[in-house]
Amino acid sequence: MRIEHDKRNVYLVGLMGAGKTTLGKALARRLSYGFLDADREIEIRTGVSLPTIFEIEGEEGFRRREAQLIAELVKLKGQVVATGGGAVLRPENRENLKNSGLVIYLDVPLQTLCERTRHDKNRPLLQVSDPLQKLSELHTQRDRLYREVADLVISGSRITAQSVLNQMIRGTGEAWKR
Repeated sequence: MRIEHDKRNVYLVGLMGAGKTTLGKALARRLSYGFLDADREIEIRTGVSLPTIFEIEGEEGFRRREAQLIAELVKLKGQVVATGGGAVLRPENRENLKNSGLVIYLDVPLQTLCERTRHDKNRPLLQVSDPLQKLSELHTQRDRLYREVADLVISGSRITAQSVLNQMIRGTGEAWKR
């Protein structure tokens, strides 16, 4: 498999709570890659939390920062990148991700996402009276975009780094040749 030879990046996409950060760290260790969490990187660069960015700049301001970061990250090699859940909303982000590495969509059931995120105050879009309904709306809006950009879709609530590696080896050899 070419992954070891050219160190193309691996990008994890999916809704908040899908496990992009947790799985990304484990996958990076298995591949001997670096790991970057896009949301965390934005917090480090701005010196404030995501809720603060959303409060001051709104979602549009955050999305501009996110697009700028992704444009920088795609120039790197040998990284597993956990993208923000809404990174696929901008066409330039989808194009940058598709053209610079392998994109894996973690498609996790909504109820699981809700259970994983229900107490997390660092998720501005879920600070609503009905987080499950909000997740459902986000899924409706974003699922086709995740699928559009993905080289590999992995579904389920118990996704592991080993299962991702197995599916990468079995099903994506051609994806690495693009």
